[in-house]
Amino acid sequence: MRGLAVFPEAREVRLVEQPEPLPVTGTQVLLRILEVGICGTDREIGAFTYGTPPPGSDHLILGHEALAEVAETGPDVTLVRPGDLVVPTVRRPCPHARCRACRAERQDFCVTGDFRERGIKEAHGFLQEWTVEDEAYLVVVPRELSDVAVLIEPLTVAAKAAEQAQAVQERLPWERTRIRALVLGAGPVGILGAMSMVVKRYDTFVYSLESAASERAALIRALGASYICGQDVSLRDLEPFDVIYEAVGISSVAFAAFTALDSNGLFIFTGIPGHGAANPINTDALMRDIVLKNQLILGTVNASRSAYELAISELEQAMFLFPQSVRALITRRSTLEESPRLVTEHGGIKQVVKLANGRAP
Repeated sequence: MRGLAVFPEAREVRLVEQPEPLPVTGTQVLLRILEVGICGTDREIGAFTYGTPPPGSDHLILGHEALAEVAETGPDVTLVRPGDLVVPTVRRPCPHARCRACRAERQDFCVTGDFRERGIKEAHGFLQEWTVEDEAYLVVVPRELSDVAVLIEPLTVAAKAAEQAQAVQERLPWERTRIRALVLGAGPVGILGAMSMVVKRYDTFVYSLESAASERAALIRALGASYICGQDVSLRDLEPFDVIYEAVGISSVAFAAFTALDSNGLFIFTGIPGHGAANPINTDALMRDIVLKNQLILGTVNASRSAYELAISELEQAMFLFPQSVRALITRRSTLEESPRLVTEHGGIKQVVKLANGRAP
C-alpha cells in the first residue's frame, strides 16, 4: 500500500510502498483512510524542521488530520463496528507511571514529553491507504458530517481552548451575559476558532492583514464573525475584548495584542513560533496589566477525546447554521499522487488529500 513519507536524513518527501497491515487482534481496528488534511505542522515536517520517525525507521508517514472508515475489528472491540466513520486522535500516552495526565487518559497534559504523536513524533501517520489503530483512540463521527469531518482534528484546538476557558471563567463571581472575542489570524486554525466562538454565541471578530474585500474576509463574515483588517486598524486602537484567541504563531503580534485584553480577560495561545531573533517587549507593562487586571494566559495543544467530541458537536451546529460556508473552508481535494506538492506549497485555506477507495487487505 502507498503512503506519503518524509525522510529527515535524506531530506526527501515522497510516496512510498508500505507493508500491508497484519490481521487485527484484541481491540485493534483496521481503518481505510478516506481523507487527510494538510496543515502547517505537516509543512514544517516537510521542511525538515520538525518530525521524528518511529524507532528503527528512516522515514515518517505524514498525516494527523484524518477521516477513516472502519473496515475490520478485532474480537475484543466494543466501541466501533465495520462501516463506522471515525476520526483518530493524534497523541499517545507516555509510559511513565509518574505522569498522572497520561494515566488518566489526558495525554494532552503530559508532563514528561515522552508521548508519541501519529504523523509527527515517533509514530507513523494516516497519510496512507490503510492503518491499524486501537479502538481507544477512535471517535465515531455522524455520517451527516462526512464531507467536512476532516476538519474535526484542527477544530479540536479551539474546542479544547473553549473547554479550558469555561473552567477558567468559573473563577469569576458572576456569569457573563455576552462575551467579546478576538481571533488573531485568518488561517485555518483562526477561522475554525472563530467558527467555534460564533457557535458559542460570542461576539466574534477576526483580525488579520488580508484586505476587508478579500475572499477570506468574506468567508469569515459568512460564518457569522466580523472582520478587522490590520492594514486599516492598529491593535492598539481596538476596543477591549474578554477573550483573545491567538492563531498567528508570531510572538510579536501576539504580545502586541495584549493591549486589547480587558480586565478579567483570557488570552489563549495556539501558535508555536519558530526559532528566530528575540523580540523586545515591555515586560513591566505586561506584568502590571496581568496582575492589576486579573488577566489569565492559557496555552492549548493536542486535544483529548473530550475535545474531539466537543468539536463534533460544534461542527454539527455550524453545519446547521451556515453549511455552505463550512464546506468552503476546504479549498481543494487532491489525490495521493499530488500530496508531495501540498506539503511543500501553501495555498487556499484547507487542502485535503482524498485517498483512493480500495478493498481491505
